[in-house]
Amino acid sequence: MRILVTGATGTVGRHVTDQLLTAGAEVRALTRNPETAALPSTVELHRGDLDSPTAEMFEGVDRMYLLAIGEPTLVTDLAKQAGVQRIVTLTSAAEDETYQATERAVENSGLEWTHVRPGMFAANLLDWAEDIKTTKVVKEPYPNARQTPIHEQDIAAVAATALLFDGHNGQTYTLSGPESLTKKEQAEAIGDAIGLQIGFQELTADEWRATSGVPDFVADWLLDIWHQATENPEPVLSTVEDVLGRPARTVREWAADHVGDFR
Repeated sequence: MRILVTGATGTVGRHVTDQLLTAGAEVRALTRNPETAALPSTVELHRGDLDSPTAEMFEGVDRMYLLAIGEPTLVTDLAKQAGVQRIVTLTSAAEDETYQATERAVENSGLEWTHVRPGMFAANLLDWAEDIKTTKVVKEPYPNARQTPIHEQDIAAVAATALLFDGHNGQTYTLSGPESLTKKEQAEAIGDAIGLQIGFQELTADEWRATSGVPDFVADWLLDIWHQATENPEPVLSTVEDVLGRPARTVREWAADHVGDFR
């Protein structure tokens, strides 16, 4: 079985690739820069991207892990013509037209499909790494925003399971981590994992915006998410355990896997 992994060098895609290889699948990785991909030597590297799909990308491929980017209808048409039989998408629990367009194109293709919709990536907490290294204090607004961060390896495991095994056709898997934590509690969980006491300094929205370094539209989006999570905590979902038969990893477990990023 040959599986095409798009976004194979990304936060989730690398783990999807590793898990597929461990299961004995042949993996073709789509990447813009094969020279810098740093993927296992057993991976077949294919230069390209989803913004300019070609028929060659999909030749000999049985199943595909598809990021929600590019021209989804063109991608699915080319994949179907090449004989791809199953597509597992990585979209998002957040409502977004790009994600929805990808899901619609895959559903309309007539191929087997599964949608994987993660919520907040625990990997987003790497944005705190520099402050933790230098001051041991996280500085952000909305300390009581309650979220459910999910380990990127759990996202990858659900996607790999849907790619490898039957019984997931037509399913939409919305994913969360196993615990609801305020931002302050997330910082404390990281501290527990790396053996440091991490403080949390609350900033106003304007103070954070002035120092964040992110574009205004990104700042607006994040501030809205955090405000919403303060008033309406993100729910804890059992999907990871339902699919994998084991609990999702906690923030503390995620941080233990990333000690080097915070020390």
